[in-house]
Amino acid sequence: MQFERSSGVLLHITSLPSPGGIGDLGPAAYAFVDFLRSAKQHIWQVLPLSPTSFGNSPYAGSSAFAGNTLLVSLEFLAQWGWIGADRIADELAAAGNVDYDVVEARKLPLLMEAAANFLEHAPHSPAMSEQWNSFVAFCTAESYWLDDYALYAVLRRHFHTGAWTTWPEALRHRKSAAIAEARATHVRAIAVEQVLQFAFDLQWRTLRVLAAQAGVRILGDVAIFVNMDSADVWVNPMLFELDEHLQPVRVAGVPPDYFSPTGQRWGNPLYRWDLLAKSGYAWWAARMRRACDLYDLIRLDHFRGFEAYWAIPAEEKTAVKGEWVQGPGAALFRALEAALGPLPLVAEDLGVITEEVEQLREELELPGMKVLQFGFSNPEAHNHLPHFYDPWTVVYTGTHDNDTTLGWWNSASITERQSVETLFGPVGERPVWPLIRAAMASVASIAMVPAQDLLELDSFARMNTPAIPAGNWSWRAPQGAFTPELAARLCALTEVTDRDNDPLA
Repeated sequence: MQFERSSGVLLHITSLPSPGGIGDLGPAAYAFVDFLRSAKQHIWQVLPLSPTSFGNSPYAGSSAFAGNTLLVSLEFLAQWGWIGADRIADELAAAGNVDYDVVEARKLPLLMEAAANFLEHAPHSPAMSEQWNSFVAFCTAESYWLDDYALYAVLRRHFHTGAWTTWPEALRHRKSAAIAEARATHVRAIAVEQVLQFAFDLQWRTLRVLAAQAGVRILGDVAIFVNMDSADVWVNPMLFELDEHLQPVRVAGVPPDYFSPTGQRWGNPLYRWDLLAKSGYAWWAARMRRACDLYDLIRLDHFRGFEAYWAIPAEEKTAVKGEWVQGPGAALFRALEAALGPLPLVAEDLGVITEEVEQLREELELPGMKVLQFGFSNPEAHNHLPHFYDPWTVVYTGTHDNDTTLGWWNSASITERQSVETLFGPVGERPVWPLIRAAMASVASIAMVPAQDLLELDSFARMNTPAIPAGNWSWRAPQGAFTPELAARLCALTEVTDRDNDPLA
């Protein structure tokens, strides 16, 4: 699928300056869409919207299908009549970076209270009849993942752990009688989870409509692997490399690299690609169908893993002793296209990229990624600089895994700084916008700028440091950061670089 010359901003929902301690799908999201429209940006990139588990990483979600209900706006629930405005008043003042423990302790009970109120009143309320009918239709349409996920979420809370492998044996192995008993025991709690997923879905779809009306497309993110502590593995253990005790045999990660001398041991269970192939990759088709329901464009995280992935024996504590194993390659994507039609995909082809990975990406005609920050360290990295791009490229100043551009500059080597100023001229202590201009002026079809770079923020605003398990994913934009003046500046650059286009036009 060809993309028109366009540009956008990377800002995860949690980073919005919403009240309540975490970015959400409420008024702050609507205000950001208005900022993008004013700046003539046609893409809003978000990270995975999955409910998170240990570490709060959106790339380690408890479901590949469900939404993170902590992103549901309490303000909108109050407007809908699901909860009294007085019940949420104290939460609306919370600002600053995300403290996930505080948010879960304070916001989750209010969300569940609102969902319980909806279940009690909506079936009998003329004012809520439309929402009730939509809820019933949602439960029917999404039952293929919703029923199991709602039960999983309830049991996870009931047993005070996300590790389903510690649950009673009958539930671990999903014995029919045990599952039926659990569903009967937790009817009300399961319904609450279904309502919360409906609220997320309704708020997200409404936001997408608003974005579309403003000419903004949503670029979403699909992680190649799923979390071990997830409904996906609990429901489909046969699709993963698990032993007879339902423990991983090998896990995912990457070998030693720039980010970590011992590599990264992610811990995700690996797929049984042979079994997936026999089903025509049905589970992956369902996953991508759901992604297409949520997003306009899709970034495939760790694309190189589809060609070959780093398999680490589960007993190893680091990623050093892994090995490359052949992935499904083009067969998976041909099956997905046969089931779903042409897909608007972007390949995240960073890291250890071989000729075989490049050949797969080119065979599938997917644009790859370039990151300007990577291009200045040595001549071998110059493929990340604009003079090496072709139009079938998505260029970033940095990604969610990089330091902010200002933070990178503050710790950059003399060689990197000299290279930047040789290419762009003296930048003083303000290197960010020269890199933004370089990305926007390049031949790349799509240019993406993290919100932290637009705001010229330093390392305190970094979203994630790979291989560091704590302290990530918490940055939030300050109130009032996305000003008309900033929109005008970005708009002018967008116009002069001819990026005022719908990428899917």
